[in-house]
Amino acid sequence: MRRNLVERLDRFGSVGDDQLKEWIDSEVLEWAGGEPLTASAKKRIADRLFHSFRGLDVLQPLMEDRSISEVMINRHDEVFIEQNGRVSRSPVRFESAEKLEDVIQSIVAKVNRVVNDASPIVDARLSDGSRVNVVLPPIALKGPTMTIRKFPDRPITVEELIRLGAIPEEAAEMLRRLVQAHYNIFIGGGTGSGKTTFLNALARFIPEDERVITIEDSAELHMDTIPNLVSLETRNANTEGKGEITIRDLIRSSLRMRPNRIIVGEVRGAEAMDMLQAMNTGHDGSLSTGHANSSVDMISRLETMVLSGADLPLPVVRSQIASALDIIIHLSRLKDKSRKVTEIQEVAGIRNGEVVLHPLYIFSEEEGGRLVPTGRRLLPTEKAKKAGLCTVERDAG
Repeated sequence: MRRNLVERLDRFGSVGDDQLKEWIDSEVLEWAGGEPLTASAKKRIADRLFHSFRGLDVLQPLMEDRSISEVMINRHDEVFIEQNGRVSRSPVRFESAEKLEDVIQSIVAKVNRVVNDASPIVDARLSDGSRVNVVLPPIALKGPTMTIRKFPDRPITVEELIRLGAIPEEAAEMLRRLVQAHYNIFIGGGTGSGKTTFLNALARFIPEDERVITIEDSAELHMDTIPNLVSLETRNANTEGKGEITIRDLIRSSLRMRPNRIIVGEVRGAEAMDMLQAMNTGHDGSLSTGHANSSVDMISRLETMVLSGADLPLPVVRSQIASALDIIIHLSRLKDKSRKVTEIQEVAGIRNGEVVLHPLYIFSEEEGGRLVPTGRRLLPTEKAKKAGLCTVERDAG
């Protein structure tokens, strides 16, 4: 049936989805004339044929299954999925490595990206917002490799995170006030800990009358509650090595776009310096994320990222970090596969040459595996007073 359809497409050239579906239905009906098939079985065959031309081929059913959060293709005949927090091998397989590469090329072309022998690694996204990473041979030794991180059909709200046990209501209410009081907030965590999801949820607290610029490697943020929103995305270099637009370029450009807040989807390198400078030059209330194992580790990683792109003394870098960041939130993926906020810490300045963190909430196993307040108050800054969360003077400690 597929060969017949390919011959038709070769004869008639490009056709729309509706026309292709008509051809597929007629092919299936003709072939099934002598086969005892139910209507649902015929529909599955027709869908599989359509997806092989216009969708993600054998991956389409996996993408439509909401219980699956990640699809990992190690090679054309080796597919793993994460379903309800557990990883297992799927019986799904592509016909060949060439078919898998065809699907990969279709995905990256739709977002104006290029992946080939000369540039074998690329990040892209699907139309539903799912994040895609591709690695081709010769870098990938087993054949074309693709990892797809799926996201919910709509952004998860803080109320839903509370219901799921990711954060207690009291801590969520404090974060709402901090966002509205223009605290600069940095979200850290490991891979798959839910940083982007949590950033999306926090952004819903931003007042509607503010202008927000989002900057990402691959657009994943969905901020449908902000009317005055500009979304920027990086661009890879072309085949001649020209035309690359980096996160650093976008941050610098965003400063001339009259933003109230700048949201950087994730910092991984030298762009950390530009992000800190943006936070230090009147763009209070900015948000960003990064990979780290703890809030203390996040400070160290930011120092390393800044030093990778700027020849500055370490005390100057630490001063920039302490001045720019107000709050660090850390997310973790626990042994039971749940994702929770495990630290909320205030950046309290510099002491003895080190950035000082004051824990406001800490995850405690002894307290039943939940986030508990430390009893420490926010420092008495103008922002804290604006948030209505500080009524006492700074104590001697």
